[in-house]
Amino acid sequence: MSAPTPAHARPADRRVSARVGAIAESATLAVDAKAKALKAAGRPVIGFGAGEPDFPTPGYIVDAAVAACQDPANHRYTPAGGLPELKAAIVTKTLRDSGYQVDASQVLVTNGGKQAIYNAFAAILDPGDEVIIPAPYWTTYPEAVKLAGGTPVEVVSDETTGYKVSVEQLEAARTENTKVVLFVSPSNPTGAVYTEAEAEAIGRWALEHGLWVLTDEIYEHLVYGDATFTSLPALLPELADKCVVVNGVAKTYAMTGWRVGWMIGPKDVVSAAANLQSHATSNVSNVAQRAAIAAVAGDLSAVDEMKTAFDRRRKTIVTMLNEIDGVLCPEPEGAFYVYPSVKPLLGKEIRGKRPQTSAELAALILDEAEVAVVPGEAFGTPGYLRLSYALGDADLVEGISRVQKLLAEARD
Repeated sequence: MSAPTPAHARPADRRVSARVGAIAESATLAVDAKAKALKAAGRPVIGFGAGEPDFPTPGYIVDAAVAACQDPANHRYTPAGGLPELKAAIVTKTLRDSGYQVDASQVLVTNGGKQAIYNAFAAILDPGDEVIIPAPYWTTYPEAVKLAGGTPVEVVSDETTGYKVSVEQLEAARTENTKVVLFVSPSNPTGAVYTEAEAEAIGRWALEHGLWVLTDEIYEHLVYGDATFTSLPALLPELADKCVVVNGVAKTYAMTGWRVGWMIGPKDVVSAAANLQSHATSNVSNVAQRAAIAAVAGDLSAVDEMKTAFDRRRKTIVTMLNEIDGVLCPEPEGAFYVYPSVKPLLGKEIRGKRPQTSAELAALILDEAEVAVVPGEAFGTPGYLRLSYALGDADLVEGISRVQKLLAEARD
């Protein structure tokens, strides 16, 4: 191990640590914030940036929160790892939805899925450990790995494979330092869903090489057509000893602002992550936890209603985007995003400008069409745009119509 850098050799004027200063801003939140600021200023911006349902949280969940506010028991500290009642409900829900049997001691309730992801990486990574991250990836994954001291290793897929990576690609990226492989299905940002056979092949490859798997299952209920959700540790029980599952109520129950997620894993890892959380944030809001109990213990009828709307919007946005010359939009099978390629449009003249990157094209679309989208640079694959179709049908059609009109002006 190298000796620490002497204080006199460090930049004297550094006000922010190198570790935190190196974190990339969340591009999705940045785009959403800019869109909301422009709307507040009176501009008719339509935002396709944020990954959150436009539906209100179901009433029975809100009612549970109101009742929790009135109970003095929820006005006090509770266990840092989560309310016992919520952990028990998560155990029941996991068996019901995934066929995966776990114990409450394997569950840690977190402040949203993001904290679960960071906690998991922090609990299992040491400096120099590598994490294989399929790209396109959600913006937070590589940043969480780096914050936890690990090294992200990207494996890139594209529209020709349905944005899914193969075992051969994963094996080519594996080194003696590889410790974890990230598995996300359904995917943010692409909406890709791995078949059971594809998921099993990746799981068996991880088993063969003694790797950890972190699997993000937050979009488990949002699959369409013939696609099906597969939970890796339920499919391959022998993987459970080196598998961490991340999930939460945000997407399924339209509860993005309630900030309740969880991680499920081996008891020693969950215990270590709970210890970390006890110093970082302590318990999740008791009121939000009580609302989450109502959510995960209830049926999925409200979810099915939202899914029907998402499916309708999915078909509409794919059709409209594919009508634009220079845009290729595969049909996603899950989540609520499309991830079209815009590579043929780069370098073309549009209203006096020639965007050379998808980031520049996204900026042009916002300025000229007043439509907010997220460029592929945010997800590790330039040349693409991510659009969320979790917004109202009328806004969706109006927004894509504006984009169609603008990009129809593209000239060599």
